[in-house]
Amino acid sequence: MIKITNLKKVFGENVILKDISVNIEKGDIYGLVGVSGAGKSTLLRCINCLESKFEGELLVNDVDVKSLNETELRNFRRKIGMIFQHFSLLERATVYENIAFPMKCWGYPKEEIEKKVAELIDLVELTGKANCKPRQLSGGQKQRVAIARALTMDPEILLCDEATSALDPSITNAILLLLQKINQKLGITIVVVTHQMEVVKKICNKMAILHQGKLETTGKVEDIFLEESKALENLIGENTSDNFSANGINIKLLIRTDDDKKILSKISESTGISYTLNWGQLDKYRDQIMGSFIINIDAKDKSKLLSYLDLINADYKEVN
Repeated sequence: MIKITNLKKVFGENVILKDISVNIEKGDIYGLVGVSGAGKSTLLRCINCLESKFEGELLVNDVDVKSLNETELRNFRRKIGMIFQHFSLLERATVYENIAFPMKCWGYPKEEIEKKVAELIDLVELTGKANCKPRQLSGGQKQRVAIARALTMDPEILLCDEATSALDPSITNAILLLLQKINQKLGITIVVVTHQMEVVKKICNKMAILHQGKLETTGKVEDIFLEESKALENLIGENTSDNFSANGINIKLLIRTDDDKKILSKISESTGISYTLNWGQLDKYRDQIMGSFIINIDAKDKSKLLSYLDLINADYKEVN
């Protein structure tokens, strides 16, 4: 759906993005992750052509966005919704008026606007708030208004620029659940810019890590976290090598399924090998619990253990 190839963006003499290649498929909730200044928001603005002067190729539904004229670009942007960190609501307008604003700008009939706004107020769970002003709403409710407004034009893509970073954890969780519902119910592809790892784990199925304008890694969220790519270690500042033993053999076991969670008891029962559990962690990735364990065994037991792990098709690697 969104294909970015060798994208480069320059401001003056500063290279903001360099050789970015990312594929985002229809129905993805795709996370763009990195520290401040990594280029995440600039890449997002390239997708909706708020930043139009860039090198490389950016295709949306096989259309080269750089080839669009002014009228075509205006129609193109109708199909891309945008949610910002600080809501960007009209403070003197009601919830209804804020949500209806894009449709009014495009000249939709009053009856169609009323029907659409009513549907969206119900979708984002703001029933009874239509006549409220933003100052009467909580932060989470304001973001719900912003989400509803972004959906008024029936977008195919929803771009979220740090949409939860100004919210409390409990409110963040509620907004993420709402975005998941929108993705599943409406089939909208969502691109999420964030520096919050829990946001990525909660709703994203794929992710890309950016650092100083360069693409460090891309892939499935669980693969990047479980396999602990170097890019992830650099981003979060954690390295499980601190949990390795200097003696013996360290084995990392990846836990992806419910059956994998039984692997430690299986090792004991089936091989009789004695091991030390040095580290373990389970996290929730969307609707699945996954994680990894690091065990340490005597060198003499290595061959026997690895043969057994191969026999049961365990996902493991020797680490030092």
